[in-house]
Amino acid sequence: MVTVAALPHARRSCPRYRLCQDDRMPSPTIGRRARPAYPILLLLVPVLAAGCATTRPGVPADGAAPTPPAVWATAEQPAAPSPSAATPTPASTPSSAGPSATAPRTGLRHVFPVRADNVDYHPTHGAYPATDLFADCGEPFVAVTDGTVLEVSRVDRYSKRGPQGPENGGLSVSLLGDDGVRYYGSHLSAVSGGVDAGVRVRAGQQLGKVGRTGNANNVCHVHFGISPPCAGKDGWWIRRGVLWPARYLDSWRRGGNREPAAEVTAWQRKHGCPKAP
Repeated sequence: MVTVAALPHARRSCPRYRLCQDDRMPSPTIGRRARPAYPILLLLVPVLAAGCATTRPGVPADGAAPTPPAVWATAEQPAAPSPSAATPTPASTPSSAGPSATAPRTGLRHVFPVRADNVDYHPTHGAYPATDLFADCGEPFVAVTDGTVLEVSRVDRYSKRGPQGPENGGLSVSLLGDDGVRYYGSHLSAVSGGVDAGVRVRAGQQLGKVGRTGNANNVCHVHFGISPPCAGKDGWWIRRGVLWPARYLDSWRRGGNREPAAEVTAWQRKHGCPKAP
């Protein structure tokens, strides 16, 4: 390779990608052989031009820092440190944790959780947000919407002498609706056969019967709570309910379809999954 150092007559610095011009001052060395060497210099013009260019592509002639290639950095694919990287950029990873079939859905049918003519409830509840649905023992407790059974308690382990909280519900069922909301009913007198964790159910399908197990104080009713599922970080203090159900119950009782998913999502964004009551 011919270098600029080998040709004293060539300029050592010139604008990027431009042909270097010969010095107008004659060189003592070249002066005696100017004519014989001229044809050879014509052949060396491309080499000289390359020699005048920067030795590293992407570095400006004035010595400024090179401009890196435009690469969009994402959480899944950081920007490449060098334009020479040959690894193709992978496709973006979907933001959802699972396939779209399991993502929360909107527009699902919702029904009142106790199928009976005579049901009473109050818009408030003691100590935390929930509602007690008062009806005769034995009346059907049903799935509020389509979903998957999360938890089932078929044994009443509550004791007034034991810890207050974990076993208060007695017999109970919690359902993860396809809308992403957990619906919980407790104090049941019985859990329906075939209702087990992981089983799919439909809106209106019977899950159990109104009862007075747990700390129901011998009053037939269903404790009804709405909450986020908080997978892996769950506790009875979340499952029992985190928002007031009355306005949703009012809608479902009239045949409406008011959905609690947005309110549950907002609550979880604000509070997360508390690790204690």
